[in-house]
Amino acid sequence: MFAASNFAAQSTAFQLPAANVGTKYSHTKGASNLYAAEATKTPGKGFGKVEEKKEKEQKDPMEMRPDDIKELLIELLPRMTGTEQEFKLVEEYVNALEDKFVPAQTLDFLNLAMNGEWQFLFTTNQLGRPSPILRLTELVQKVQVNGLEGSLVNQARWDLVDEGSTFDCNGSFESTTSYNINQGARMTINEDHDLAINLGKGSKVPSDMQALVGLIHRAMPTEMFDASTLALDTTYLDAEIRIVRFTGSRHEGVRNIFMRKGAIEINPNL
Repeated sequence: MFAASNFAAQSTAFQLPAANVGTKYSHTKGASNLYAAEATKTPGKGFGKVEEKKEKEQKDPMEMRPDDIKELLIELLPRMTGTEQEFKLVEEYVNALEDKFVPAQTLDFLNLAMNGEWQFLFTTNQLGRPSPILRLTELVQKVQVNGLEGSLVNQARWDLVDEGSTFDCNGSFESTTSYNINQGARMTINEDHDLAINLGKGSKVPSDMQALVGLIHRAMPTEMFDASTLALDTTYLDAEIRIVRFTGSRHEGVRNIFMRKGAIEINPNL
């Protein structure tokens, strides 16, 4: 479980512009209704006397089904504005999902469930210092499995203001590391950390590629820019959602939340 008094100050959701998310979400009744206050006032006898209904008691996620917890979590993350209550809910949902998680019993099942592309949604680590001249429009982790080893490819799509006031450069960034599975299902990430930048079709060539890499480094969650020498445990995994916990001197206890790319429709404006 993870819990911290300064959780809100040290955590943030990775929020992309709605037009660039690439998926839609069909809004259903969830956290916004389940946790809505019923503090409506009703007139009593005489003048000015009112009776306040007590706030609706929150349902404990530990008593809910995993699918219901997951629905509330997926609804909340794209709409987060940074309030303490929102981070408290994320903490409760993640702890409940991890508590109910039954790990895969064989390596083959684990690899089958992990393999593929996962859209990054949330980190309990600080994002750093994004620059106004750089925007990330998508962040995806590709898990490529091969028995007891494999690779993690973190891909970011970026737009850059290189000259003037418009985004005149665009492309993709990749950070690739290999891993080995040991100690059960723990993924130990190796030191072979490769970076690559590819320009988009019709993009202007940035005048300073090294500076571009620095901007991306500051904008991405640091554990996704460079996860070398860390280890991670899968603390929740199903066909749609994946939660991992990092272990290591740099990011001990950090959680990342991913959604399988294309598995769920999300629209943060609803």
